[in-house]
Amino acid sequence: MAGRGSVRASGNFNANQDAETLYKAMKGLGTDEDSIMKLLTSRSNSQRQQIKAAYKTLHGKDLVGDLQGELGGKFETLVVALMTPPTLYDVTSLRNAIKGAGTDEKVLIEILSSRTAQQVKDITAAYRQEYNKNLEDDVTGDTSGHFRRLLVILLQASRQQGVQEGNIETDAQTLFSAGERKFGTDEEQFITILGNRSAEHLRRVFAAYMKLAGYEMEESVKRETSGGLRDLLLAVVKCARSVPAYFAETLYNSMKGAGTDDQTLIRVMVSRSEVDMLDIRADYRRLFAKSLHSAIQVYTESLSLSVLNYTGIY
Repeated sequence: MAGRGSVRASGNFNANQDAETLYKAMKGLGTDEDSIMKLLTSRSNSQRQQIKAAYKTLHGKDLVGDLQGELGGKFETLVVALMTPPTLYDVTSLRNAIKGAGTDEKVLIEILSSRTAQQVKDITAAYRQEYNKNLEDDVTGDTSGHFRRLLVILLQASRQQGVQEGNIETDAQTLFSAGERKFGTDEEQFITILGNRSAEHLRRVFAAYMKLAGYEMEESVKRETSGGLRDLLLAVVKCARSVPAYFAETLYNSMKGAGTDDQTLIRVMVSRSEVDMLDIRADYRRLFAKSLHSAIQVYTESLSLSVLNYTGIY
């Protein structure tokens, strides 16, 4: 992937040579974790897939299986994430959020509110191929109410394109009438407009709404809705404004309070590393007056060096 990622493809790439380096790092007593991390974090995901294929050709073994056998804990989780193709990583994250007792709504919200329409379509297709199941069916079977309805809308990946000039004021008025202007809340209007309009259109609606209501859209969502629907609507609004800023806040929340949400930290770092991590870092400093580097150093221990190296923050 091109763009504002902190991880880029290596210019001097040799898949066979890298496969041998990893094999030697795991051979004999002990494992050279530093060599493994240094190599994997200086290669793009596409190059890692080529290394995985070369490893199997040279040694007749699965690279990811060998890495899992040699590593453990959070470091293993990070390395396996690095070795997973981006779409499949989202697919497995969603599957793990749905299966078993309870639902990890946070993962559903993060992925479905932040991915592009094409990415959502790719995720849906890959989910069916990987698990022989329909993602929408699995999501609807594990959620309920207005929260479920908005998730289903997002899974359609069919937002309107561009800005509908004639609908900006109408949408702002509809949202105002559905919430701040009435007793109770018409959640359907929030779901329909926020779930179906383009990000460019919504930014214009938010500006018109602020003039009309005197509140930012996020303030009204917090006041007018609750639970999973509130969290999902907030994520949709924030991603419409700025996806990197949304992820900067997600990282901040993963490290505040008692303990660190390592799963979220790893998931965001890995999934955004080749997309917009440089922008996320800039927004983190702008929003929280500290560097992402220093925040991770303070709030993590064994994971910190790996993640810092991985994202190019060092």
